[in-house]
Amino acid sequence: MNDRGPPARGTTVRGALEAALAAAPEPGLTARELSAAVGIPEKDVAEHLVHLEKSLKALGGKLEVLPAECLACGFVFRDRKRFTRPGACPECRATRIDPPAFRLGP
Repeated sequence: MNDRGPPARGTTVRGALEAALAAAPEPGLTARELSAAVGIPEKDVAEHLVHLEKSLKALGGKLEVLPAECLACGFVFRDRKRFTRPGACPECRATRIDPPAFRLGP
């Protein structure tokens, strides 16, 4: 279970996401882990990450995306721009996909 709970009142969701990413262990956090840390639905995480990436870029920071990977054949989704988990592998059509992870970059 998540013992952190939702963000404190006065903290924005994106601010809470940034704080969670800053405190994240290597290699980073998945959308599910960020959802649990911040207290928002997993499906909303990707949308907030798009905006957080823009904010970080404006401040000279960076949101690094560790790409999703097919668990069946090892295909890595290096060129994927969306922050959501792919539905199926383009190589083998398997649906067992390791989701992307996110971390703050230098």
